[in-house]
Amino acid sequence: MTELVINRIFDAPRELVYRAFVDPDQLAQWFGPVGWSVPRDSVVVEPHPGGRHCYTMVNDADPSQTVTIEATFTDVVPNELLDGAAVAPDGTKMRLRLEFHDEGGKTRLVLRQGPFTEELAEMTRTGWGSSFTKLDDLVAAR
Repeated sequence: MTELVINRIFDAPRELVYRAFVDPDQLAQWFGPVGWSVPRDSVVVEPHPGGRHCYTMVNDADPSQTVTIEATFTDVVPNELLDGAAVAPDGTKMRLRLEFHDEGGKTRLVLRQGPFTEELAEMTRTGWGSSFTKLDDLVAAR
């Protein structure tokens, strides 16, 4: 099992990037790889320790294909950190940690997620990359 680590620079202040993760309206606009959508009415974000983080991704080509994520925040520092846990369908406890760093008006996001098999880690990396392309567009428009 491996932990996925992604470093990504967004051309926007960290407050805007952080808000895109905790504002349900914004999360619904960008989350999920290209070809998948997140209906706004499926999103619950309670950014505090013990708060829920839930949403459903729907395949645009085949709406019968859905993925529902239900996680709990374990640690939150506004504009700096979102840390949470979820239980995968196979019972594996998964962790997602997002660190938001100021890079002179830009944001360096450090994402840590896992544990994964090597194959699932690469699929997840690809999914995040596709999602982040949509996030780039959202924060650039602000």
